[in-house]
This record gives sequence, C-alpha cells and structure tokens, in this order.
Amino acid sequence: MYENLVSIDDLTGEDVGRILDLADDLKTKFKAYEPHRLLDGQSLAMVFEKPSLRTQATFEIGMSQLGGHTVYLGPDHIQMGKRESVGDVGRNLERWVDGIMARTFKHESVAELAEVTRVPVINALTDHEHPCQALALAQAVRNHFGDLRGRTIAYIGDGNNVAHSVMLFAVKAEMKFRLAGPKGYEPDQSVVQTCIDQGGDIELLNSPENAVAEADVIYTDVWASMGKEHEADRRRRAFSGFQINSKLMDAAPDRAIVSHCLPAHRGEEITDSVLDSERCVAFDEAECRLHVQKAVMVELMQRPKTK
Repeated sequence: MYENLVSIDDLTGEDVGRILDLADDLKTKFKAYEPHRLLDGQSLAMVFEKPSLRTQATFEIGMSQLGGHTVYLGPDHIQMGKRESVGDVGRNLERWVDGIMARTFKHESVAELAEVTRVPVINALTDHEHPCQALALAQAVRNHFGDLRGRTIAYIGDGNNVAHSVMLFAVKAEMKFRLAGPKGYEPDQSVVQTCIDQGGDIELLNSPENAVAEADVIYTDVWASMGKEHEADRRRRAFSGFQINSKLMDAAPDRAIVSHCLPAHRGEEITDSVLDSERCVAFDEAECRLHVQKAVMVELMQRPKTK
C-alpha cells in the first residue's frame, strides 16, 4: 500500500484500480449531491512553486467536499530550498496539517518532503512527473471505454513530465504506449527502462501517423512546459510536424478519442477543430482531476502514516 504519491511508480496495478473505483464512487456521490465528508476536519497544505488553474481549484474544492480545508502556500510564502530547506518546511508542516500537496520544479523537492515528513505527500506536478494528471486521464478513458487493459495510448509531442507519468501508468494498467516526437525530445531513458523492466509494451517513434495507427487514445501536452518558455521558438520549429489535427485524426481508428492535459496552446500542439470535437475528452479529464485527487487524499489521509 502506497504511503505517498510522488510517482506513478509508487502504485501497483491494484492500487490504480482501487483509486479509479473510489474516484468513480466519489464522482457519483458528487453528481447526486450526496455528502461524502470522509476527511472531516482535516487540513491539507498546498505548496505551489508553479502557477495553476486545475490543480489549485480541484484540490481546494475536493478537500472542501471531503469536509476538510486547505492552506495555500504560494511561491512568495515559502521559497522552499532558498528561505528554508525542504526538510525544515516539511518538519514544520507535519506538526500542523494532515497532508501536503506540492507542485514544484524539482522532483527531488517532493521526494524529500515525502521522505522526511510524517504526513502523506502528493505530487501535484514536478519537472519529472505529473501523477495526478495520468490518473485523471485514466478515469476519463475508463469512463469512456469501460476498461483500460489492452488499449493503446498514442502520446504525440514532448517526452516530458506528463509523458513520463502516462507511460508509467500505461504499464500499471496493462496498456500499450506509443510516443511520437522529434529526435532530441525523447522521454527520460530511466523512465523508459523502468517501464520495459516491468514488462511494458512501449515504443518510441518519430512518425505521429504510425503512433496513432492503432490508438484508442491520442494524447498531447504543450510543446514548451513551464520553465522552458525560453525554448518556445526552437520547440515550435522542432514540433511543427507533430500537431494533432484533423489529418492526423483521420490516420487513427474511428474509435480513437483525443485528450490534452491542459492548458492548451490552440493552433500549436492541437487545433481548435480537434480540441472542440466530440472525440475530445480533455474537459472530461479536467473534471476527473477533482475525483481522482479526492480518491488519493482519502486513501492516504484516512490512515496514519506508518513511518
């Protein structure tokens, strides 16, 4: 049983299934206006080094629906690792709150928080992974198709933090993963090797058409993630042939759906005609962020940390 969610690799396949089942149950309760105050009176510290719409809104709203409350700690509040060490921030917060959510640049910061604190830590995005996003995609795909096992995800674009988490998730869910991007922008080889070592069906390609040929799900993210905006022009040129548009969707099976982790740069990695189409579940996925994060918080915060 996982004690923190720092990486998708912290989870087993059974953990993933249980989280998605609980998320579906919480979503049903939410839609029926049925109270589900499973974390009544508990507190979540939200540590932000990067801006956010979906992450801040869904964690705040989710904790409120679960009967708890949040404390927002923005970039100017803590300056973690500068004004105060990561470890000391964690050792203070653990005395006051029941859980910590952290959205940071360095993956090591979230990993260190999880290591030193006695309350659960949830990775709400680092430069290396975005596990909550992968779980939201999983719930959206499962809600659409009814199952995950054996399906194929085609990821088009940068081998970034989102790609890492989606690739790791695909292995846990016994899905196939295909990534198509330009040379020089591949995912971290250590993540690829971890997936292969766990028996994952992984292919790295340079042709988006080949990647989507048997896809059930086509996925993308911005070409220049937060912190890489200075590379935007160079990346725009490198990724110019990797846009998800109507022509690429025509190369995919009719059953294929498309999604995006958002925010989207319309007209760059995805066109309006695809993002606004009936085949797109990006905004369903954004809705799922609320429910999978609630499920993770319930699983982690309803029980004491063992260390």
